[in-house]
Amino acid sequence: MTVPACPGVEVRVPASSANLGPGYDSFGLALNRHDTVVARRLESGGLVVGVSGVGAGVVPQSADHLVVRAAMTGFAALGEPVPGLDIKCANNIPHGGGQGSSAAAIVAGLLVARGLTEDGVERLPEGDLLDLAARIEGHPDNVAAALLGGFTIAWMEGSGRAHAVRRRVHPEVRATIFTASASSATVHARGLLPLAVPHADAAANVARAGLLVHALSDAPQLLFQATEDRLHQPYRAPAQPATAALVSALRAEGFAAIVSGAGPSVLVLGTSVPDDRWAVDGFTRTEVGIDPDGATVRPV
Repeated sequence: MTVPACPGVEVRVPASSANLGPGYDSFGLALNRHDTVVARRLESGGLVVGVSGVGAGVVPQSADHLVVRAAMTGFAALGEPVPGLDIKCANNIPHGGGQGSSAAAIVAGLLVARGLTEDGVERLPEGDLLDLAARIEGHPDNVAAALLGGFTIAWMEGSGRAHAVRRRVHPEVRATIFTASASSATVHARGLLPLAVPHADAAANVARAGLLVHALSDAPQLLFQATEDRLHQPYRAPAQPATAALVSALRAEGFAAIVSGAGPSVLVLGTSVPDDRWAVDGFTRTEVGIDPDGATVRPV
């Protein structure tokens, strides 16, 4: 059965936190904070881009917009010419805060292309879309969580193809994000990491990563031990002193606090959440919760 192209789609994509401490470039968690993109075909051709919310007046309203660039990549993968497009973006995910804004934009753009194409789901199935999103982003952790929702584990084949699985999150696990008022570029944060780490640190992270899978799904009382990291957070701390100080202070009080993605935001996981005593200059505290469903698409 042929599924016709929709004249318009609404795509809703969650924020995400990557790494989750020890799961560098592999673990991701979808958060209940979303960007929404409404895209319609323009029979007259051309491109119209509108942005409201986060990034309004700052991000390009042109073909340089990341949603548009991802959509063009999606149409190319589908073997379709790029139609005229009217794209409206309503953004709630902070930019440069370690909450997956670029991953959300990439996933949204690819889903726009797929949704506006006849038989798009069959021609660009989930696995291929995930791999394409990871190639655009450069790593699979955030795009996996944004696409699939919940807690995701992503990995790369030797061929370079990205894969991911989603695991359930224990219903008592709550997520609180401390959004930093400052921003940080992921590429800069990656540049702070050494080319090699001590074997003992690598072994410690392997153990904690395995424990974190169990803690998030079945034993949230182990989240504090499971979120210890020696692989990336210590190396980035000098460049993000306020973030490092907040993580240390929270962990000193028993909270499973970690740098969210490349930072500078901080994520806390647990069955209890930091209360009003944790009003910290330079950060906005919000209990966001976990999005179990990931990106959604509906015709408009």
